[in-house]
Amino acid sequence: STFLRVMRSSVVKAAGRALVQRTPKHKHARTFIAPVYNFAKRIMPKISDTERAALESGTIAFDKDLFSGDPSLKEICQKYKPVLTAEEQSFLNNEVEVLCEMLDGHQIDKDQNLSPKVWQYIRENKFMGMVIPKHFGGKGFGAHAHAKVVEKIAGRSLACAVTVMVPNSLGPGELLHHYGTPEQKAYYLPRLAHGIDIPCFGLTGPTNGSDAASMRDEGVVCMENGVLGMRVTFNKRYITLAPVATVVGLAFRLSDPNKLLTKGKEGITVALLPTEKNQFAPNGLPGLKIGNRHDPLGAAFMNGTVQSESMFVPMSCVIGGEERTGFGWNMLMECLGEGRGISLPAMGMASSRLAILAIGGYARVRKQFKVPIAEMEGIQEKLAIIAGNAYTLAAAQSFFDAILADKQKPPVL
Repeated sequence: STFLRVMRSSVVKAAGRALVQRTPKHKHARTFIAPVYNFAKRIMPKISDTERAALESGTIAFDKDLFSGDPSLKEICQKYKPVLTAEEQSFLNNEVEVLCEMLDGHQIDKDQNLSPKVWQYIRENKFMGMVIPKHFGGKGFGAHAHAKVVEKIAGRSLACAVTVMVPNSLGPGELLHHYGTPEQKAYYLPRLAHGIDIPCFGLTGPTNGSDAASMRDEGVVCMENGVLGMRVTFNKRYITLAPVATVVGLAFRLSDPNKLLTKGKEGITVALLPTEKNQFAPNGLPGLKIGNRHDPLGAAFMNGTVQSESMFVPMSCVIGGEERTGFGWNMLMECLGEGRGISLPAMGMASSRLAILAIGGYARVRKQFKVPIAEMEGIQEKLAIIAGNAYTLAAAQSFFDAILADKQKPPVL
């Protein structure tokens, strides 16, 4: 290892001298490298505004040490340790356990819905408000607790796990907490925490998924009856919880041809659209259409469309108000990326654990030549690979949760 360190140091120093030293000796190297670099710049596509926002949003975690070429495994292990508080562990052992016992997978698939009792239990026990701070009525749980709750429920019912997952990760609660106005936070967060409002988030459309650059949903700033707002046209699909949602988070591209904005800017904007009248939409939003329910591969969780044609939306519905217009993509990258790094890996971990349980159990009861196949080396080799992959997934999940617990916001990690 000493030899390798010496070699590495020598190579780095030599490369540095070759790059910075300006002598005739390196003239031919510069003559070759400069044209190649300039040619590559001409043919490479330019970074779009959304790509630039994604690269510049959030913070840098351990990846900084990784790309430095000299990461310290000891420091990483000491710094990133995911733990559950006593309250979080109690919730996992009690409320989550009770919910899992209430879930009948066969009946859920048959009804294509959770039972009314399950819906009520989820709301009353604040499963939809796990990440909302306590002073707004939520549980105030950390990332690791959020992940473990979703993981445990997913091992019992995917439909229920998705129902709990969306309000805590892909819903507007996190966006409101970080970017909402004081009035928006005071009104919406307690309602979301107690399950009075059920949220969904409209980003995906016929031409785009997470790629907001392909979004065709548009809003135009206008003034109507003395109220500053937007005429918004959108067509969203595959929106989880849309059929039962009472408040819709919406991402769209905003333009201001008449220069009516006094704050903020044009660009991707995020607004909250209530399905009924409230203080932010006193006249309601009569053009808001929640359409037919989708059937994604027969899964029982709620999923559907959200649409509107030139609907007037008051500026007060924009998350963060007028000054946050045009900052939607940065908001999405910093908050939704965090949620996706928790919830989706949690469901993947649940699938992995369930596979180990089923395959391992079958390997013990299935016999050939009067011997359980679990005792045959060929089967053991495959079981070892499955178990090893599961440990890798668990380590990656815990590592990411610990990064978030350290107040880091890695948008693309």
